[in-house]
Amino acid sequence: MWITPEEVLLANALWVSERANPFFILQRRKGHGKGGGITGLLVGTLDVVLDSSARVAPYRILHQTGDSQIFWSIACGSSRKEITGDWEWLEANLLQTLSIFDNDDDITTFVKGKISGIIAEENKSKQSQEDEDSSKFREAELKMRKLFGMPDEEKLVNYYSCSYWKGRVPRQGWVYLSINHLCFYSFLLGKEVTLVIQWTDVTQLEKNATLLFPESVRVSTRSTEHYFSMFLNINDTFKLMEQLANMAMRQLLDNEGFAVDRSLPKPCKTLKNVSTLKRDLDARAKNERYRALFRLTQDERLDGHTDCTLWTPFAKMHIVGQLFVSNNYICFASREEDLCQLIIPLREVSIVEKADSSSVLPCPVSISTKNKMNFLFANLKDRDFLVQRISDFLQRTPDRLWSDSNHLPLISPSGCSGLSSSLPPHLTSSSPLTAREPCQGGRHYHLGLPTATQGLLKIYQKDAPEDLGPKATKEKMKEESWNIHFFEFGRGVCMYRTSKTRELVLNGIPESLRGELWLLFSGAQNEMATHPGYYGDLVEQAMGRCSLATEEIERDLHRSMPEHRAFQNEMGIAALRRVLTAYAHRNPGIGYCQAMNIVTSVLLLYCTEEEAFWLLVALCERMLPDYYNTRVVGALVDQGVFEELTRECLPLLYEHMQDLGVISTISLSWFLTLFLSVMPFDSAVLLVDCFFYEGIKVIFQVALAVLHDNMETLLGCNDEGEAMTILGRYLDNVVNKQTVSPPIPHLHALLTSGDEPPPEIDIFELIKSSYEKFGSLRSDVIEKMRFTQRLKVIQSLEDTAKRSVVRAIMTESAFSIEELEDLYCLFKAKHIRSCYWGSSSTAAERHDPSLPYLEQYRIDLGQFSQLFGALGPWECGVHTVTLAARLFRLLDKNKDGLINFKEFVTGLSGMYHGDMTEKLKLLYKLHLPPALCPEEAESALEAAQFFTDDTPQESPFLSDLDFLAQQEVTSGEEDKDAGDDNGDGEDKKEEKVKDYKYYLRMWAKENEPRKESIKDIPRMNQEQFIELCKTLYNMFSQDPLEQELYHAIATVASLLLRIGEVGKKFTNNGSKKTDTNTPTQAPAPAPLLPDAEPEKEGCTGEGASGQSQVCKALAEAQLETSPQQTSDEEAKEDDTSVSSYSMVSAGSLQCEDLTDDTVLIGCGEQRRGSVMDGDWSITFEQVLASLLTEPDLVEYFEKKGGYQVKIAACKAQRGVERQTSSSSDHELAQHSV
Repeated sequence: MWITPEEVLLANALWVSERANPFFILQRRKGHGKGGGITGLLVGTLDVVLDSSARVAPYRILHQTGDSQIFWSIACGSSRKEITGDWEWLEANLLQTLSIFDNDDDITTFVKGKISGIIAEENKSKQSQEDEDSSKFREAELKMRKLFGMPDEEKLVNYYSCSYWKGRVPRQGWVYLSINHLCFYSFLLGKEVTLVIQWTDVTQLEKNATLLFPESVRVSTRSTEHYFSMFLNINDTFKLMEQLANMAMRQLLDNEGFAVDRSLPKPCKTLKNVSTLKRDLDARAKNERYRALFRLTQDERLDGHTDCTLWTPFAKMHIVGQLFVSNNYICFASREEDLCQLIIPLREVSIVEKADSSSVLPCPVSISTKNKMNFLFANLKDRDFLVQRISDFLQRTPDRLWSDSNHLPLISPSGCSGLSSSLPPHLTSSSPLTAREPCQGGRHYHLGLPTATQGLLKIYQKDAPEDLGPKATKEKMKEESWNIHFFEFGRGVCMYRTSKTRELVLNGIPESLRGELWLLFSGAQNEMATHPGYYGDLVEQAMGRCSLATEEIERDLHRSMPEHRAFQNEMGIAALRRVLTAYAHRNPGIGYCQAMNIVTSVLLLYCTEEEAFWLLVALCERMLPDYYNTRVVGALVDQGVFEELTRECLPLLYEHMQDLGVISTISLSWFLTLFLSVMPFDSAVLLVDCFFYEGIKVIFQVALAVLHDNMETLLGCNDEGEAMTILGRYLDNVVNKQTVSPPIPHLHALLTSGDEPPPEIDIFELIKSSYEKFGSLRSDVIEKMRFTQRLKVIQSLEDTAKRSVVRAIMTESAFSIEELEDLYCLFKAKHIRSCYWGSSSTAAERHDPSLPYLEQYRIDLGQFSQLFGALGPWECGVHTVTLAARLFRLLDKNKDGLINFKEFVTGLSGMYHGDMTEKLKLLYKLHLPPALCPEEAESALEAAQFFTDDTPQESPFLSDLDFLAQQEVTSGEEDKDAGDDNGDGEDKKEEKVKDYKYYLRMWAKENEPRKESIKDIPRMNQEQFIELCKTLYNMFSQDPLEQELYHAIATVASLLLRIGEVGKKFTNNGSKKTDTNTPTQAPAPAPLLPDAEPEKEGCTGEGASGQSQVCKALAEAQLETSPQQTSDEEAKEDDTSVSSYSMVSAGSLQCEDLTDDTVLIGCGEQRRGSVMDGDWSITFEQVLASLLTEPDLVEYFEKKGGYQVKIAACKAQRGVERQTSSSSDHELAQHSV
């Protein structure tokens, strides 16, 4: 790599000169390569410990002139091959030119200018990514790829100096954090330590400080723990580790991470010594915090933030905080939590202007909205730039949002947004659901529906008499309090949100305002405003389609709040069906999950259909992430967080509850339904009020308060059932004494002890108690705990998946449980690597979480070939890749270019644990279609047509026995029908019915899986047989009994050729008899050459022709597998060359001369022009019988393969530590030859 010329004063310090000429010197760093002694060890250690460019470039080229003591560094390289290329270019292009110059200064100037020009030309062709990253970082990335064998697709995020604790000894080195791996490298006094950990293998990541490991980071996997310490900035490093591990968990959970990692946004400016990817990940983390803080949509991108003050008219004061600007919003958050928060959508902004600056109000900006609200921000550092950015965003804000109803943004199964005008193909069906409600103009959803304009509660309370009681009076007082709040703080999206707002929410939202405020606090109002007409069009596309989600929805519709009268008729059920079906169509990755029906039914009571739909979107995609997917990961994560909070806040109760196993049982239903399924409706809906304003923290608080209130009773429990009874009774009796709605019966069983009624618990007191005792919970702390638990939960689910797969396949495979688990880990690792290192198929095709565990992970031909080469027992040299491709095609039943784990184990099990017959059957099938592709056997199709001439209308997959049986059945039925022609009409009708049922039974019987017998295996033609012989020849090239096996296979091949010739005679004679009156369709036999000898004992010239083709093919196989050797090695093996080629040909010999002891040598020239014989064929039974005559072959195929050795070798490739002197020793050895 050419570098900008830099002056070097001490050219020989710590360097060894290897080549030199009058103008240039090629040097190698001491400590790199062979030798070096103690000086080399010290230099190598310093290069690793110190952050120096020499650590990355062990080779360099210096420019020198005459007697000058000043040298110029012009090139560096990480390998000898790289630096040698630069050296040879200098010698070929510059030496002759430099010899013309007379002045040394002119030579130096010319060299520097030439090198600078080369660098400039290279920079023009470099990618923008490389241009943005600093040269120092690019060197580190090259170092990482070279040390750990990473491809170019693996992107380095950042690297840090640290110590890795191996036992109690720290190894100082460098940790490299890439998108998919954590890598560590250290070289101290000749001892090299290399560590590679996949982020998908990390089960725990925590930062701690102990006496043994001061201020360290612990990275745990399933088998080991690794400690890293002595970071310069441990907090930044740990945050980056958390983010990368979290991305890896997303990869395991669904497809989202696979696509996102490759399309990260580019930065606006370049920072020194910081990678582009690191800046992008930092921006992503800021975006996530910004969206979570203000409940914004997933596509919102933070443009920037700045400190400022906001004038609050309700408090008559300036509040210090931060102003955030993104592509669609201007937001403000006070520095003091809950003091004030503000969200201003740009669609609502009418005027942005700079106000007059003064000493009291420096650099103010005034923002006016369409509903006549004014906001004054001051103390802005760069006011002009801020106003310009807001103006730019305002110009991009469309005036008419989503008015085109033909394009609906759907969420694909991988989580990425896209545009679609129809259902995906896999969700469509020709069997629509029966319409349950009349459609206006053919539409399922229209504004004429009662639920399109008001909530179900208002519809059913419309005709009720006005209540003038004390509860109704209190409800009106609440409404008046909110009206006063709206007047003072504003109403709608731009409302000031303060601690006063929270107080009103905790006191209960009036039923008349509940739907409006839920939309406001959840952020759903913004999405609904920017997507008018979206829900209606989505309903039209989703309704009438049949899928797994719609079937589950239909099953659960009548289980959704059946005690409420709004869902005891078709109006409420139809509205619920439309909302759930529309969301399942919008987000097929989630589709439908149990508990969604309960939550959605509550939303429909207080909101219109469209509002309920957008609230459901906010719940599933933002407020309760991953709660409602197929594995309810989000709920399991929060269950783990709840257990951790219980351990911290209620330690005594936690220990007792853990012994009983109660926490994990109760908390899942609490979180999934937000207490709606375990608490009376009127009480639980108040928790939903608090949830939409505060988020998940209020659910944790109330859950802790419930345990705290029942602590004494729970501590006296002796079993899980008793504890469940206590908590169930408690929650059943949480009442809302202020509700104005008619009482709704609670369907939970009445849990009482004796005749004494349980005490009632006021929901308002419970909420108040939760804030007093556990109000210190913070959302950011909960998010950190969620990250820790997410690692545990997802890895636990992966372990469960592994156990399920092993149990499912254990009975069908001869591998042990431990062996299957090892294979599953290797298969899954290969699948994941293929997803993030690029492949011909997309991630969505490779990983579908909705499939059974056995079929979720799939690999393509490239990954399968690598696994086959590492684990397969049949080592065939360069022919291994061809054999792997054939086995892949054989296992790929659905021809989609991917195989799952079950198919992979099926193929491997047959090779390792099958008996000799099973192994030979598999090997035989590898040389028949579909395993043998047309390019490898061009005449396979002709041979197949010949053998199926007698049955042109039958499926090629039916065996001969099946065909004969069907012919007998058909002929018998025809005779029977002919005999009944003279019978009466009723008998004919009964016979037809009988025949119809008989055919149905026959069809069902044919579809039943049956074990394949030897006779079911198709015949093999001559070209396929030659490919089989080539494979066998390559398999024996590394066996200790190589020569004996060669002799054996030569004898077997000759015997099978004679068997094929004899069989051809019978086939030809039979075809002549059957085709006397019809033209022959079989291909003509291969013509005899003029010099062919007469037939002797059944061996014709055609047989010799086939043998010559086998001989030529085997000769090619020998040439393929023979390794490159030096002249000395060739001379040594001259005496064994005859035996190595012993089975090359028998073309010059006649069949009767071939005996068991014959050695076939030399290919007759007269047979070289022969063509393949299309009439020749053999069966598997003949192959098996022939191989059984050779004891050496029998012993070879009956011996068990060394599976444990191969699996250990695969594990060793991911080993932690290796000892070497340098990574370039092999390069030096190659160049020294």
